[in-house]
Amino acid sequence: VAAQSLLWLAASCYGYVLVTQHYPAAQVHRIGAVPHQGGTPGTSASQVSSVARSLPVSLSIPTIGIKVSLISLGLNPDGTVQVPPLDAVGTQEAGWYDHGPTPGQSGAAVILGHVDSYQGPAVFFRLGDLRPGDPVVVTLADGVNVRFTVQGVDTYAKSTFPDSLVYKSGGPSLLSLVTCGGQFDHATHSYLSNTVVYTSFTGTT
Repeated sequence: VAAQSLLWLAASCYGYVLVTQHYPAAQVHRIGAVPHQGGTPGTSASQVSSVARSLPVSLSIPTIGIKVSLISLGLNPDGTVQVPPLDAVGTQEAGWYDHGPTPGQSGAAVILGHVDSYQGPAVFFRLGDLRPGDPVVVTLADGVNVRFTVQGVDTYAKSTFPDSLVYKSGGPSLLSLVTCGGQFDHATHSYLSNTVVYTSFTGTT
């Protein structure tokens, strides 16, 4: 998606309450009109890779026990990003935003997933537990494993979501992982924030 476009994107969250557990609600943010000119937090060592565009098919984050398939997420007619379905399969899948680069290309590829649902913990339930140095691997359809290293984890209120940083175009090869986070609003049945894990490209196998 061009940086100039002011499309609003949903960050893959829905809202439910079951007993005392909290479940996420649809979060909305946009692609910024001006690309971020600084570096992603902690990515001074990030590289610009020459990985060919190829669809990402699986995601592995050993530190938090994630090894899941990836689906492609486009845009809905209203400009919001599609999210994995809220069924037993969909909540355990993550989705790659297919209007951006594939992992390993220039710019920030983005993978989104649910934190939980009315059925319980979802694929990115422990995403916020990641720490700098943790490995992330995305396998592409052409068989290439693209390796990333976590550089930082941040939580942002919906109103201050850093669109142009998370969906950064051009420059080093990055990967942003996005889910819901922060406090839960009982009135709206929604989380008030998003958790973002920033990673930088470290190589291929």
